Amino acid sequence: MAKQPMLKFVQIDRVMPEKRAAGDRKEDFDEIYAEFAAEKAAEQASRCSQCGVPYCQSHCPLHNNIPDWLRLTATGRLEEAYVTSQATNTFPEICGRICPQDRLCEGNCVIEQSGHGTVTIGTIEKYITDTAWDKGWVKPVAPAAERGESVGIIGGGPGGLAAADMLRQAGIQVTVYDRYDRAGGLLMYGIPGFKLEKDIVQRRNDLLAEGGVEFVLNCNVDAAKFEEIRAKHDAVIIATGVYKSRDLSMPGSGLTGIEKAIDFLTASNRKSFGDAVEDFDSGRLNAEGKKVVVIGGGDTAMDCVRTSIRQGATSVKCLYRRDRANMPGSKRETQNAEEEGVIFEWLSAPKGFTGDDKVSGVMVQKMRLGQPDASGRQSPEVIEGADYVEDADLVIKALGFEPEDLPTLFGQPDLPVTRWGTIKAAFETGETEMEGVYAIGDIVRGASLVVWAIRDGRDCADAIIGRLNAKAAVAAE
Repeated sequence: MAKQPMLKFVQIDRVMPEKRAAGDRKEDFDEIYAEFAAEKAAEQASRCSQCGVPYCQSHCPLHNNIPDWLRLTATGRLEEAYVTSQATNTFPEICGRICPQDRLCEGNCVIEQSGHGTVTIGTIEKYITDTAWDKGWVKPVAPAAERGESVGIIGGGPGGLAAADMLRQAGIQVTVYDRYDRAGGLLMYGIPGFKLEKDIVQRRNDLLAEGGVEFVLNCNVDAAKFEEIRAKHDAVIIATGVYKSRDLSMPGSGLTGIEKAIDFLTASNRKSFGDAVEDFDSGRLNAEGKKVVVIGGGDTAMDCVRTSIRQGATSVKCLYRRDRANMPGSKRETQNAEEEGVIFEWLSAPKGFTGDDKVSGVMVQKMRLGQPDASGRQSPEVIEGADYVEDADLVIKALGFEPEDLPTLFGQPDLPVTRWGTIKAAFETGETEMEGVYAIGDIVRGASLVVWAIRDGRDCADAIIGRLNAKAAVAAE
């Protein structure tokens, strides 16, 4: 009888890839985790219990076939593992790096609930596809037959690129229009290299181009351009994401030295490409030699504090109005930030800023958690008389993002939006009330996860393919 290759979670402990020492990694923007060796990846994959009801899969927005590719990895069948992984996920090596697995697949792993430590799903996912790239198994799209229909995609982030890939597999002609000079959206310009090195994103862009996707970059879509795109294509997908930063309205909020997170992160990423970045070179969006205070508790705040450390800030503090347990960002990222020297000021919220023309400090009010609201979450309450001033030369607002006013920007007053300004579209298909116009990702959901954008892009592509097939069938009758 063959030896059982799985269910080894009792004999084998959970192990993560080796992490570079904090003192070393904060000197550069390289990824902080080493790659699993083949033996270690197989060993960790063998810990999977092969559940009859795999909660890891059901809690993954893409419903990835996680138990299947773990078993294939454990038995050395890596090319099959890659094919299985790629079947449901357009960018598995990206999700393996930046997905909050602790809140999704790994957080719902059955052996984690039994006290044995979750299977390291994300790192194995990353290992499988990185190996596939190294071995030459990753190939550009080669549709069985080309079709005459075309789709225009406004926005080259993960949702738009996932839709482009699926549409090209069906032979449909695809053009991606993006406002930046490189496709990838927040993957390229919003997420720092220590979480996602940019050659990982660029090689996907290159693969899509090789597979027939046309990219129109540095393209700002206004009313005239939207009409031009709509007239040119059989369908249009709006995948712009949400880039309008939430702001603060309080005393001193107009002082210089108070910046938006997206501006700070974009400048840093552009600098890593070797671009000329005037606002960085002038010192405005550069943390070097400064006392930095970041306001916010999500993943964007974690990106900002860890970027500030690498730029050479003299101190970095993060203000968050709730406690550690209620922080929305990844617990793993919070730990990494603390190891690198970031100080978290929990239960702390800004009430204003000090300084003449330039910010010199943040007026902080201490908070406590009150009674839970209707959702069960405790609301922060001000502790009277506990205010203080936190010195700061640079303040970064990482308060989340809101949608731009697309009906006005695109000159489409009939484009339906919700009361939050997001586009009103069917979640299953992305279809809007405008004929042939679809919308996906954050511009529909609000600020969300990359993995959800990928899911939306794939689902929308399927819906468009179905619609075009139906039209072709009617025309052939």
